Amino acid sequence: MRLLALTASACLCAALSATGAASAAAVPAGAPGTVPATVPATAPATVPAAVPAGLPAAGAAAAAAAKVAYGFAWSDGKGVLRVTPAKATLVKEHGVLRYKLKAVAGAKEVRLDYTKSAYSRVTVACDLVETEGRVALDAKGLGRTKCTPADLAFTLQRGPAPFKVEYSGAKAVKVSEFLTDWGNPRSAFGTIKRVNDTTVSFKGIKLGYTHAIGFYRVTAKCSSGWLTGKPVNASRDGLGQKPCTAADFTKVLKAQKHPVLVKADYNPLSGELIEVWEVYGDA
Repeated sequence: MRLLALTASACLCAALSATGAASAAAVPAGAPGTVPATVPATAPATVPAAVPAGLPAAGAAAAAAAKVAYGFAWSDGKGVLRVTPAKATLVKEHGVLRYKLKAVAGAKEVRLDYTKSAYSRVTVACDLVETEGRVALDAKGLGRTKCTPADLAFTLQRGPAPFKVEYSGAKAVKVSEFLTDWGNPRSAFGTIKRVNDTTVSFKGIKLGYTHAIGFYRVTAKCSSGWLTGKPVNASRDGLGQKPCTAADFTKVLKAQKHPVLVKADYNPLSGELIEVWEVYGDA
């Protein structure tokens, strides 16, 4: 009887071992998953059941990432970015992988600390401003040049950038640059109000601006208060014609307690305020 029991036990162990081996063969370790053509805004990231012992800190953080957001990111303070998730579709145009972004109604902005995140660029070097005709893309159309959080700060200081952001809580874990179309600017009249030194609210839309913003005044001087003095630089339509700087725009808007009327050119997809005209007639 003891011999029969031992024989049965050995057979059972062999069967279980064979089953485990079959499972391991069916799903190889590290096998890539299928990437959907369209990625919904704030899609959940794949999370492993356990983080292996000895995994580097960056790898452990990536394993814990719970969400992914595609969209145009803006600097929002030192070591912080903000991004409003968009719907992203991977396409190939002229042999190059890129993403098409589409705004999602009701999507909420995410504000993240990126000081310890991994960062990859589409440029062949981290310090390049443009691609200069050469790109470094992986099979998913994401940048594969490994860079640092300092390089990410360098990218963001120039303005918005299209990113895939993997994050957990309020921390960005991995930021990947990609190629995309920037959409078409719009022109409209409306009231504008300061949010901070690089951000405004225009007709209820949150927009960022850079040092390259065009600002045109009706006043005699760029340093004048809003609509102060005679509108000596107003066009027949009452629009400002005197070119001023981003610093002038920031300063005059900072002094306003209430929204003021302007004409603005802006990009709703990237969330960028491109040009602003002071409008004569606003009281």
